[in-house]
Amino acid sequence: MIEKRTFESLGHADHGWLNARHHFSFANYYDPERMGWGAIRVWNDDEIGPNSGFPPHPHKDMEIITYVRSGAITHQDSMGNTGRTGAGDVQVMSAGTGVRHAEYNLESETTTLFQIWIMPRASGGAPSWGAKPFPKGERSGKFVTLASGFAEDSDALPIRADARVLGATIKAGESVTHSVGEGRHAYLVPAVGKITIDGEPFNARDGAALSGGQTVTITAIEDAEIVLVDSE
Repeated sequence: MIEKRTFESLGHADHGWLNARHHFSFANYYDPERMGWGAIRVWNDDEIGPNSGFPPHPHKDMEIITYVRSGAITHQDSMGNTGRTGAGDVQVMSAGTGVRHAEYNLESETTTLFQIWIMPRASGGAPSWGAKPFPKGERSGKFVTLASGFAEDSDALPIRADARVLGATIKAGESVTHSVGEGRHAYLVPAVGKITIDGEPFNARDGAALSGGQTVTITAIEDAEIVLVDSE
């Protein structure tokens, strides 16, 4: 089963400095049919204006992954970490027992990103943060694991959830496949480009909720950049 969630149907909040779309219920957007997908709780599509951003605020017991689509985001947190994550790269924060962080766009252009929250496999634990560049050439024509809660994915950023965050870039006419295990959930969004999933068309920034026990074929109609989360 593939459930299509068009970009136009997403929750929307325009705060001036922040133009946000919500794939799942978040803040003032509430849809009982879109409370999450498996362990995936939040997938926000954010456009953050120049020299603005999210001031310090707290989190606990959540795995927070930021995939930067364009521009860059600068992170600061109560653990003393700071870092700038640019387009195509990823940062992760395990909130654990509690952390305060800020995410600022210090650039002269709008920054666009996906912010994804995944429920951890267990509550608690010391908070942590990490970031890593993932050159797009290394995931050309295939999925590469960007963040993972599985020990065998040693090249990926670690998260504390039975989940993987995958990225792929595929050229027009190329295809990749993904198998969703029984009892698992996957959610896929093309950051850029038109694609089909098993022949069904999806535009950039549409969402696709994939049920367990199926293998799907993703074909690029245009050069495309894809982010996929496979979770419990």
